[in-house]
Amino acid sequence: MKLRLISCEVLYREMCDALARSPHLVDTEFLPKGWHDLGGKKMAALVQERIDAVPRGAYDAILLGYGLCGNGLDGIEARHTMLVLPRAHDCIALLMGGRDRYREFFEENPGTLYRSTGWLERGKGLRQLTHATTGLDSSLEELIAKYGEENGRYLYEELTRYRYSYQRLVYIETGLEPDARFEEEARWEAAEKGWEFRKIRGSLELFRRLLNGEWGGGDFLLVQPGERIRAAWDDRVVDVETVREIVG
Repeated sequence: MKLRLISCEVLYREMCDALARSPHLVDTEFLPKGWHDLGGKKMAALVQERIDAVPRGAYDAILLGYGLCGNGLDGIEARHTMLVLPRAHDCIALLMGGRDRYREFFEENPGTLYRSTGWLERGKGLRQLTHATTGLDSSLEELIAKYGEENGRYLYEELTRYRYSYQRLVYIETGLEPDARFEEEARWEAAEKGWEFRKIRGSLELFRRLLNGEWGGGDFLLVQPGERIRAAWDDRVVDVETVREIVG
């Protein structure tokens, strides 16, 4: 297959490792990390522009190296080429190996800030968006629309409380680290802020499966031309909906 990868630069090392091992011809574009902080709609519009710039018929699929990322992929359309993306809340879920492990760890360890080589090299200044199983990175407006004014505001406060009460820093080690500098930096950051430090083993499985074309098992969403990505309010994380009929 001939594939096009459009990915956040925070995942540069992990994607390059998978790229080197892929049996397919893959052309790659890394997008600025700062797009995450623009908000879901603005980020989606910018990513859509890069997808639309891919020539029609040039690739078998366009791979998206993102999670839902604060609804930053919500509403993105497949115009003429199939889109493939992991079912993941954000890049932390990708680094952990999947949404199930991420959800379990998140619920058992509230108030946690996550670091990886990419976050330390490229993304340290970004807001780190983590999900709650009922909120799925929802904005205040989305929760009010779904649950009403009073309940929506209450849920938003509860689901975002962790942002102001970090007590732990978790460093995700993937095996791609060139030396100990990133772990040492993460340890120093935790010590400076008086937080607990933990190191956990990450996984490169989703990166390699994405680049290898191994998209089965329910871990990836395939978006056909004429469909768009939609945030899901359940364990699927993302789903598709039809935009229009494709003619010709």
